[in-house]
Amino acid sequence: MTDSLLKEKEEHDLDVPATAALTEAAGAGVTLRVLRESRRISLSEASQRIKYSVRQIQALESEDWDSLPGGVPLRGFVRNYARYLEADVDAVLILLDNQVGPTAPPSVMTAPGVAGSSVAGDAELPSTTESSHRPWGWFFIILAILVIAAFYAVDRGWVPESWLIFDWLKAIANNE
Repeated sequence: MTDSLLKEKEEHDLDVPATAALTEAAGAGVTLRVLRESRRISLSEASQRIKYSVRQIQALESEDWDSLPGGVPLRGFVRNYARYLEADVDAVLILLDNQVGPTAPPSVMTAPGVAGSSVAGDAELPSTTESSHRPWGWFFIILAILVIAAFYAVDRGWVPESWLIFDWLKAIANNE
């Protein structure tokens, strides 16, 4: 009697790597469904957590690819769901690619002679530091133009003397 209970407990408490190994021949959707069921997570719980509808999760788990968006959006959906289930994301994405074809974004093309990196798999694109310096440059150029325009307006007498709080500005306005 205790042997049968222990055997049932062992079958019920399969660890995630063993479950994934059992379903390696299956596709990405079936693998994710088995993982979700082994963790005792309902469809509604998963839907609320990853912000996809129950219908979309059911379509993924039943591998109804026609009901789901293709390409990069499908890849993102599968990646988020696999992360939520604490699965090996790369392995699940390989299963997905084997089923529906390549879903990875295309590599980035660069001009000849320019060092560039191609996007390999799910690597994040590096942020460029060049764009972060440009706004400050424009800020200083605009500030310099405004200062020059202000001095020109004071020199021409376009600014009332009551606005001038510094004596040296009054001297400029009076052309002394």
